[in-house]
Amino acid sequence: MRAFTDQMHRTVQVPTHPQRIISLVPSQTELLYDLGLGDRVVGITKFCIHPETWFKTKHRVGGTKKVDFEKVRALKPDLIIGNKEENERKDIHVLEQEFPVWMSDVRDLEGALEMVLRVGELTGTTARAESITDGIRQAFVGLRPLEEPRTVAYFIWRDPFMAVGHGTFVNDILKRCGLINVFDEGDARYPEITAQEVAEADPDVILLSSEPYPFTEKHIAELNMICPGTPVRLVDGEAFSWYGSRLLKAPAYFSGLIASLRIDGSVT
Repeated sequence: MRAFTDQMHRTVQVPTHPQRIISLVPSQTELLYDLGLGDRVVGITKFCIHPETWFKTKHRVGGTKKVDFEKVRALKPDLIIGNKEENERKDIHVLEQEFPVWMSDVRDLEGALEMVLRVGELTGTTARAESITDGIRQAFVGLRPLEEPRTVAYFIWRDPFMAVGHGTFVNDILKRCGLINVFDEGDARYPEITAQEVAEADPDVILLSSEPYPFTEKHIAELNMICPGTPVRLVDGEAFSWYGSRLLKAPAYFSGLIASLRIDGSVT
């Protein structure tokens, strides 16, 4: 056994080479795949849709917010990997009484890169983790933000409306794109907001995420009624919020979005 400190500053005793890993976070499941862990990952959640081969073949242990403890016990994991924000504290408390549970806490790009490296060390895949983080850093070097920053509201939920707020990973990504979050204030990470508050904030652009709420074209008109004349875009929530190896591809997506905002006369 080896002692590791997770991103919540907890000390966790983990086997030197864990062979039965359960991931409770979709973005970290994809990372484990890209680290080449293959059969060493025995369980994932029902929301771990990438890679598709794992989604179809791996045992599922419930959701990120509601873990099926009996399914976890049946898999006899020697390591469980979770996240402070995505998993429920009460579930983690139950699991850590029986199994090694390593937790991430990712609030910005640097935190994501640290998480990748630590998971690499944790699973004995350090060289691959370093290659991934180097690739992510290089990809973000090529990201050119808007020359003149514009204000934005990034929605993740409807009825009630919820937006990303202060101290979130998405908020950090928005800044890197040259977008200033109108709801980056106070301590609320995901504030509930009314239509009137959206109108009063009057963002230059509104982004509707594909997850966790599945915003579609039909919701654009609703926001246009609240903020007439404000561009409303549907965006890939995985690009903005999956903080694992998907970050290798994300800057190319952001560059396309930024380019589209540059040619939109209302946000140039």
